[in-house]
Amino acid sequence: MPLGVEDRMAITELLSMHGHLFDAGELDRLDELFTDDIVYDVTDLGAAEPLVGIAAIRDASLALGPANPVGHHITNIVLTELADGQVRALSKGIGINADGTSGSATYEDTIVPGDQGWRIGHRKVLARRVPLGGKYGR
Repeated sequence: MPLGVEDRMAITELLSMHGHLFDAGELDRLDELFTDDIVYDVTDLGAAEPLVGIAAIRDASLALGPANPVGHHITNIVLTELADGQVRALSKGIGINADGTSGSATYEDTIVPGDQGWRIGHRKVLARRVPLGGKYGR
């Protein structure tokens, strides 16, 4: 059965809630976003290995402290239903830092259905560092 409008809206709200919870420091509510065994891959941002589990994400966020962005914004959400009932979500992230600088990222997510609704089961964060994907001047 194709992904319906209600599921698309629920997944979009799930992705949007990420910024609200992190920006408010509501790290005790990460189970509203992620599966218990979430793989959160921020190696492109400098982590030695992907974070596994909600506690690892919470601990890494707390360790980052004031270096965390003050604003996480998500846009350009594209959802693709996968054969196994999961959903691939491709979106853009914009982080605003306390000093006013900003950064851009691409989120590659796998969204999984569960008893509590949709949750992010895998997220890969890719920093956008060069324009046009580095394909200019060729």
